[in-house]
Amino acid sequence: MGVYQCDHHGQRFRFNSLREVMAHASPLRSGDQLAGLAAPTAAARVAARYVLADLPLGTFLEDLLVPYESDEVSRLIVDSHDKAAFAPVRHLSVGGLRDWLLSPEADTASLRAVAAGLTPEMVAAVSKLMRNQDLILVAAKCENVTAFRSTIGLKGRLSSRLQPNHPSDDPAGIAASILDGLLHGAGDATIGINPALDNVPNAMALVAMLDELRERYAIPTQTCVLTHVTNTLAMIEQGAPVDLVFQSVAGSEKANNGFGVSLSVLAEAMDAAHSLKRGTVGDNVMYFETGQGAALSGDGHHGVDQQTMETRAYAVARAFKPLIVNTVVGFIGPEYLFDGKQIIRAGLEDHFCGKLMGLPMGCDVCYTNHAEADQDDMDVLMTLLVNAGCGFLIAVPGADDVMLNYQSLSFHDILYLRSLMKVQPAPEFEAWLESMDMLTPGRQIRAPEPSSRLARLFDQQGARG
Repeated sequence: MGVYQCDHHGQRFRFNSLREVMAHASPLRSGDQLAGLAAPTAAARVAARYVLADLPLGTFLEDLLVPYESDEVSRLIVDSHDKAAFAPVRHLSVGGLRDWLLSPEADTASLRAVAAGLTPEMVAAVSKLMRNQDLILVAAKCENVTAFRSTIGLKGRLSSRLQPNHPSDDPAGIAASILDGLLHGAGDATIGINPALDNVPNAMALVAMLDELRERYAIPTQTCVLTHVTNTLAMIEQGAPVDLVFQSVAGSEKANNGFGVSLSVLAEAMDAAHSLKRGTVGDNVMYFETGQGAALSGDGHHGVDQQTMETRAYAVARAFKPLIVNTVVGFIGPEYLFDGKQIIRAGLEDHFCGKLMGLPMGCDVCYTNHAEADQDDMDVLMTLLVNAGCGFLIAVPGADDVMLNYQSLSFHDILYLRSLMKVQPAPEFEAWLESMDMLTPGRQIRAPEPSSRLARLFDQQGARG
């Protein structure tokens, strides 16, 4: 580990490690303060950014923030690094990478080509030098497309996860939420339930219900019960109709151990899901969720700032070619992201870093009820993310998840974004909405009506039991 120094406005700043440079260069956030890693002053933060800007990108391949020998995520990052993809930018400093990313030469094709050559630490580092508008501009140039029954991530498209959670997993309540979401054009990324009772029998019942509903109405989407990956493996072994394998992941082996998961378990689950061959337009079967603060909350951060640890989680996700990756940006709480300003910045950072690494990024634009944030902050973040080319957003009835007890986006928010930004659902889902007579001549979602074809179909099938 090297020592880094910077003279700034007549004052000398000394940083005892690359970890310290990275942490001090980060925008202020409560999680780094909690961990004792945040810059002590604004001047120290600026000085750390000067140091970071001049560091060659190759530094991050030599001075590892988390030791290779003791961490399987570090081994994954180093062993999977694509030297050929890195070659066009290997001569650059972190500041030089920022300049290139913002230049016209860094177009969609160039960004796609370089993605596998960028380690999460390089990506996290450059994000620390960027304003919000920079994060938006570069992310909007990235296009990372995945598919299962619907195609996610195409430019000019905005998908959504329909989240019909219920505090008692009541099938009638879940069905009502699903109908509500479908009538608003939500659900093309996935219809995914966080189970209130997280065990294999309950997850089996929920996934069977979702699959029966999807098949009955010929909905071109994928379903998911967000249970632990080992439960999903057990469901597959018992013949359940599993589409997507879900798992929360973090940026270190220790943090992932806290989730009860390892890279080998994820590989086993991916292979099991592939063996079912349930996709129609693609075979991306994994669904990952992440969030800044996850590694710190599990005491697996290794003295590394929370935004860099979050970006390391994207290296885990990238290894398994997921359909969707979702940063649950404000869910962990104000201990890690204190207020709306910090949540907005973190959401833009996560989205930028994931897309630059080649991932199909989405976001749960959300906050807990004890955070210094409100729905106006979420309006700002969701609007910025769609401008940045976000692949999908989560939506729940009324923006209030009554099971997980936090605030997210509503189905109406998805309508607002599609109308304002002139973006459409996934192409397969858009065609299905048209078949349900739910699109206006201008390709917008019609106002939900009880007399709509979809609502009538639900009523008819409900009457038949």
